[in-house]
Amino acid sequence: MKKISARNVLEGTVEEIKEGATTSHVLIDVKGNTITASITNESVEELSLQVGKKVYAVIKSSEGMVAVD
Repeated sequence: MKKISARNVLEGTVEEIKEGATTSHVLIDVKGNTITASITNESVEELSLQVGKKVYAVIKSSEGMVAVD
């Protein structure tokens, strides 16, 4: 992977791609946990995403929350 300033980069594998009208939900397996990324259908094509492909989930957020019962 090329260098990136984000610090939350998780290596994983595409386990499913759910394509919608304009947006796809890409499910990524990261050590037994699933992360879902919403990206454009165009991005799915440009990245040549397919089930089983090794990818990196890059998480960039300005806020995090914790909730309990």
